[in-house]
Amino acid sequence: MIQIEKTPNPDSLKFLSERLISTAGTEEFKKEQINEVSIPFVKELLNFKGVELILLSDKFLSVKKNKEISWDELKPMVISHLNDYFEKNSEPILKKYEKNLNNGNNNSETVNKIIEVLDTKIRPAVARDGGDIKFKSFENGVVKVQLQGSCSGCPSSLMTLKQGVQNLLKHYVKEVNSVEATQ
Repeated sequence: MIQIEKTPNPDSLKFLSERLISTAGTEEFKKEQINEVSIPFVKELLNFKGVELILLSDKFLSVKKNKEISWDELKPMVISHLNDYFEKNSEPILKKYEKNLNNGNNNSETVNKIIEVLDTKIRPAVARDGGDIKFKSFENGVVKVQLQGSCSGCPSSLMTLKQGVQNLLKHYVKEVNSVEATQ
């Protein structure tokens, strides 16, 4: 059974599944990087007309579309694609060994505190809206993060970043002065 939730981004929907979608955490895939995608389900979904980006998480999949297709047309296609996958496969779509773990950030005490706040206080809230937030770097008091899934290109993402993420990080990690989004 697939359920659908709206997100703050009108061009993005969250598709919830009873089945496990990812055992590798949250991972984003963009249409412009389709040639780097090795997972058939993801590649096929990115080839759907109007699909720009998908985000896989443990129990949900977010799809961001462009204006050339309506949700009335795209929703049933995504649901059918998910149901078809789970009818034919018992494995999650994204498995731990397929994820590219490239987190070469220096793990200073401050960086560890930032990542802990992101993971425990911010990521769950962002996931409720069908997105994710990834730590990228910390330098000279500036935290750089990447907004993914529904949050990518969302009209309210800048406000979320400044009023929510920045305020929380500044409160919990005194070394943080500001937060910026990066690609």
